[in-house]
Amino acid sequence: MFEIAELGHTLPKKEYKQRVPELRTELLTIQQELLSSDFPVLVLVSGVNGGGKGQIINLLNEWMDPRGIQTHAFSSASEDELSRPPYWRYWMALPPKGQIGIFIGSWYSEPLAHRVTDKIDNAGLDEHLMHINNIERELAVDGMLIIKCWVHVSKDRQKKKLKDLEKDPETAWRVTKRDIKNLKTYDKFAGIAERMIRETSTGHSPWLIVDGSDIKHSSITVGEHIHERISAHIEQRKHEKAARKTKKKNTVTNKRKDPGLLQSLDMSKQLTKAEYNKELEKYQAKLNLLARDARSNHLSATLVFEGWDAGGKGGAIRRITQATDARNFRVIPIAAPTDEEKSHHYLWRFWRHVPRAGQMTIYDRSWYGRVLVERVEGFASEDEWMRAYTEINDFEEELYDAGTVIVKYWLHIDKDEQLRRFKEREQISYKKYKITEEDYRNRERWEDYEDAVDDMVARTSTEYAPWHLIEGNDKRYARVKVIKTFCDALEARLSKLK
Repeated sequence: MFEIAELGHTLPKKEYKQRVPELRTELLTIQQELLSSDFPVLVLVSGVNGGGKGQIINLLNEWMDPRGIQTHAFSSASEDELSRPPYWRYWMALPPKGQIGIFIGSWYSEPLAHRVTDKIDNAGLDEHLMHINNIERELAVDGMLIIKCWVHVSKDRQKKKLKDLEKDPETAWRVTKRDIKNLKTYDKFAGIAERMIRETSTGHSPWLIVDGSDIKHSSITVGEHIHERISAHIEQRKHEKAARKTKKKNTVTNKRKDPGLLQSLDMSKQLTKAEYNKELEKYQAKLNLLARDARSNHLSATLVFEGWDAGGKGGAIRRITQATDARNFRVIPIAAPTDEEKSHHYLWRFWRHVPRAGQMTIYDRSWYGRVLVERVEGFASEDEWMRAYTEINDFEEELYDAGTVIVKYWLHIDKDEQLRRFKEREQISYKKYKITEEDYRNRERWEDYEDAVDDMVARTSTEYAPWHLIEGNDKRYARVKVIKTFCDALEARLSKLK
């Protein structure tokens, strides 16, 4: 695979000086066009030591407008990054639409290093590469252009470069013990890199292998490749936009004839006031102890609350927060996305709030808006909400694997109870603000939302993140069941740690 990249390609200095001005003009022009485009560009620069990756990136920043480029160098994870899922720091660094992000080191660096040092075997490497392929696919189908460049030099050239650096007193400091150690594992590193490139060079994000022997040749090669890929992607997006028919209405026309999951719930369940007070005190006390235990064991929790308008989400959340230390949780109310959030993949704004180890995040509405309101109201195309099921499952699996308890609730009330609560809120001064015309309008699409909820539960209720359907006509019963369910989930996960 690396044979051609080890031939030692060079570019004469005169030709280099002639081609740079033209390339700079082309890059600045396409960068201006990119600003008004509906997609971001992510450039991943990886490769062997001594290939000149840093020099290439410095030249790219020099040749283009730095205001449209965000460069991120990933080394060892910080304490804050280590306390979150492994891919969190990469999601946080993703560029918005119209911008270019350059990653020096990336989600490939750690799996590659761990395989070289035998911290993982081939099966472990393949598992990491599978996750990476999933991430790149999700970003690519959302429109992101991913450009991956592997800068390569032969073992002999790498060795010669290190010796040349060591000879010069002014550059000797650049040669570290790690560089010497890496040289000794070159053959193993190159073999694993070949496997990695082969498994992750896909149609939507192929690798470009660049000969790094001569910085003039490699920088021009990478710069021209970036220009070509961005130009082609802009044209592709224009054609796709012209061919795509905007779907303003829900495209689901096949209604269920048989009762769904929600209709099968026993909505008569209730607790007396005395039973409620007793059970609430019991489970709040239990939750307090379990939350402390989870914190000391660095076990995070993510709670997702979905349900009908006036379904009791806020009341249930308050009963949970009453029982836990305010320093250990955050409640994130989700409304329509901001302009900043719209410029990223829809999961980006949820990755922002992923809790640190031992912390708890409670989402009042969540990423399931993509397969609920965005599906029903036509804010997302059928392709977008259909693929969201897999994207959401992958996202939740990453959280679970990183040590997060995921508890998802659908708070269900029937249509008559919702109307009663609406009318009641209109009579209470401090609750009037909760009722809008949209709440009443949503009732007209009750059956559409029921279908969407049934599909959501069927497609995203997993072993690691199951859905819990809460019979909510009686608020007391619902609140106790919510807390008890959370206690059970924490208890079960904590028992696996002991």
